[in-house]
Amino acid sequence: MPITLPSSLPAFGILSNEGVMVMSRTRAARQDIRPLRIGLLNLMPKKIQTETQFARLIGATPLQIEFSLIRMTEHETKNTAAEHMAEFYRPFQDVKHERFDGLIITGAPIEHLPYHDVTYWDELTEVFDWTRTNVHHTFGVCWGGMAMLWHFHGIDKHMLPAKAFGCFRHRNLAPASPYLRGFSDDVLIPVSRWTELRQPEIDAVPALKTLIASDEVGPCLIEDPAHRALMIVNHFEYDSTTLKEEYDRDVAAGKPINVPRNYYPDDDPARTPLNRWRSHAHLLYGNWINEIYQSTPYDLAQIGQ
Repeated sequence: MPITLPSSLPAFGILSNEGVMVMSRTRAARQDIRPLRIGLLNLMPKKIQTETQFARLIGATPLQIEFSLIRMTEHETKNTAAEHMAEFYRPFQDVKHERFDGLIITGAPIEHLPYHDVTYWDELTEVFDWTRTNVHHTFGVCWGGMAMLWHFHGIDKHMLPAKAFGCFRHRNLAPASPYLRGFSDDVLIPVSRWTELRQPEIDAVPALKTLIASDEVGPCLIEDPAHRALMIVNHFEYDSTTLKEEYDRDVAAGKPINVPRNYYPDDDPARTPLNRWRSHAHLLYGNWINEIYQSTPYDLAQIGQ
């Protein structure tokens, strides 16, 4: 089954050309089916790139997905055309009366800021609390996941002496978890962040369980059953060239940046990087969608009750 997207959304054409099953809302309305309602609260500057990455992953499942793009109400993005935002995104204050089977909260390039200094922090905490009543399951990604852990459990992020940048080996700590169904024992995941979580601080909260972790870059995927949430601090959703684009951007700007580790063949930036995480990315998000499908109420009005 396909993911439902507006036919004029850039992701519609990109994913169609990749062979992902996409369906216009007009065609979807003719089918006698209740699609899963999945929202994307997109906090990233490059909205189109990010929305396409997540649509690609959740559109690869056998279920029909209705994909909704959400933004912070007062925050104005400077990196995406206002016309795109006006046509495809709705502010949180306009959707908070609705219910969703799933919500993805992306990261944001504001790791250096204390949470309370983020201009939209008050509204974001409103979003977090709203997920308790209006969202069946939430997936916080990178800074978005860290912010959820801070809001719900008081677990803070810690600045790193140097950016964790590249593709790092991770261990599957919970092979029986339904979210890791089909996962290998050893997983390669792209990492790009200036902050980290610390495992002892997570272990001090009995309600949390770390599912994937790295000896080099720490905990990665954390489950919070009481809040019906997953938090991941690394980037399964990245395209093959995302780390390259970040590296090239910083080099061009004269910023100090290391070559992303274990990403280019022989660590040579002149060579084309290989994508070695794509299959696990599809597994993780496919398993997440399947768990939502298995447990969400058919009647949307019952979500959160």
